[in-house]
Order: sequence, then C-alpha cells, then structure tokens
Amino acid sequence: MPRLVLIRHGQSAWNLENRFTGWWDVNLTDKGIEEAKAAGALMAAKGLDFDLCFTSLQTRAIKTLNLALEEMGRLWLPVEKDWRLNERHYGGLTGLDKAETAAKHGDDQVKIWRRSFDIPPPVLEAGSEWDLGKDRRYADIAIPNTESLKDTIARVLPYWEQAIAPQLKAGKRVVISAHGNSLRALVKHLSAIPDDEITSLEIPTGQPIVYELADDLTATDRYYLSER
Repeated sequence: MPRLVLIRHGQSAWNLENRFTGWWDVNLTDKGIEEAKAAGALMAAKGLDFDLCFTSLQTRAIKTLNLALEEMGRLWLPVEKDWRLNERHYGGLTGLDKAETAAKHGDDQVKIWRRSFDIPPPVLEAGSEWDLGKDRRYADIAIPNTESLKDTIARVLPYWEQAIAPQLKAGKRVVISAHGNSLRALVKHLSAIPDDEITSLEIPTGQPIVYELADDLTATDRYYLSER
C-alpha cells in the first residue's frame, strides 16, 4: 500500500513575528531548525524511508526537507522543487503584522481574508517592496498578486495529479515538505474535507503527517507520526 508523508516547514522568522508571509522567502528560526531535525529523527526512529521528495521553491520548506533528510541519512534522495507547492500568496497583506492588520481593518475582515475558502486578500501592488517580479526562480511563471485557498488548491492539485500521484501509484515512497495552505489543499483532496471545514484545519509546523493510501490513492488512514 502506498504511503505518503507531509511536513509543514519548521517555524519561520515571520511565523515568530506574526506576519503574513505567503510567497515571500523567509528563513527558519532556531526553533524551526530544531523542529525540522526532530521530524527527521522521528521518521528515522519510526522506520520510515523514502524514494522521492517534493518541496516548494521557498527556503523554509527546502531547508526543512534537507534538515530532516540529513537526520535520516538520506540527503542523497532525489528532490523535485516546484512553485505549485508554494504557500498561498497573501497579496497586499504580505509583510504586515497580523495583529496590527486586525486593529486597522477589524477582526472580522481579517478573518475573512485569512479563513474564507474563496475570498482572496487585496492584491499586491506592482512595485511593492514584496513584489517578486524580478526573482529569477519565478522567471517563467505568471506570479499571482493574491490567492484564496481555492486558488491555491487550483494550482496544487494539477501538480499532484501530474507529478506526485503517479509516483505513489508506481510504488514509490514519497515525502512532501511544503506550507500550511499548500498542504491544506492536499489534505482536503485526500481526506475529502468539505470547503467550509478545510479552512479551520490547523497544520502545525514540523510535525510529519502520515497518509496510508489504497492503491487508488484514497486515504485509509491519516495520523501525526508523533501520535503512533
């Protein structure tokens, strides 16, 4: 039976500072580094192994994967990086302090931007200090200027179907290191979670989620590795 492991990156600098991050590239904190190492040590202790790894183009997810693989003695494993596993783009909220934004716009409005399924935040203006238009890693794609969770799902799932699902069906053991919202997209799909419920699902940093899958990749079990 196929097995898939999902890991949200360890704590990032902007997680710690309570800022909207999205596509902006921030690094792990010391705590985030330790979370990533602990995830790798736990996976090794539980006897998990992988044939293929996937991650986003963002440093915090890439570094989390590398630190975990190093703990497992598996840095040599092949890794595919793709922008479609990036975090949701928070548009004009990028870089803003969440508490200050709530004070300015009201808790209800910020909750809509953060937790509604299909209402995106305000767009990021061209030329903003958070504009990624000149970032070489995104030279060949149309960078979004904002995304709802629905928009994020719309880019994650085709990549899942095209690149990841065939590997699992071929018997490969797969780990994905990504972000809260790109992983929400996968969990929603695999666990058939309704639109109005997925937005309240919290995925903690650095905690491996294991999916036991049937041959058709329907989920037979989902659990945090630390709980088994």
